[in-house]
Amino acid sequence: MNYICTVISVTDINLSREFYENLFGLEVYQNYGINISFTCGLALQQEFDWLVNLPKDTVLKNSNNMELCFEEENFDDFLQKLKEYPHIEYLGDVMEHSWGQRVIRFYDLDGHIIEVGESMKMVINRFADSGLTMSEISNRMNVSVEDLKTLLSCSI
Repeated sequence: MNYICTVISVTDINLSREFYENLFGLEVYQNYGINISFTCGLALQQEFDWLVNLPKDTVLKNSNNMELCFEEENFDDFLQKLKEYPHIEYLGDVMEHSWGQRVIRFYDLDGHIIEVGESMKMVINRFADSGLTMSEISNRMNVSVEDLKTLLSCSI
């Protein structure tokens, strides 16, 4: 069994494609007109009701039952870029989780929750730059030093 992708319902495939390509830098893998797949495993589907054979009125906007999560190496730069989209509806301000990761949540064009967080590698580096040792970072983030080393070595 292989996981293939996550498909989300969109109203306008072209606007949504532009949104995900421009804001997140996603690259198209396959384009079938009303269905577009990105190399990261996200797919957009216009006419979702037709695809899954459900009544159109059962495809909900702002269902608030899932989120798409992204991590960003240059979190502050991303926040500036996000300001170029004045109609974005935010789910609060930037917050910092107990483990130190800063995140922002907002809705995409079709009401799907998006979370963009500072990459975990950057969180670790930020703490190290502030003078914390790996052991202190481990305690602060509530993860083992081994897990921290794994995060630092990941290419994601």
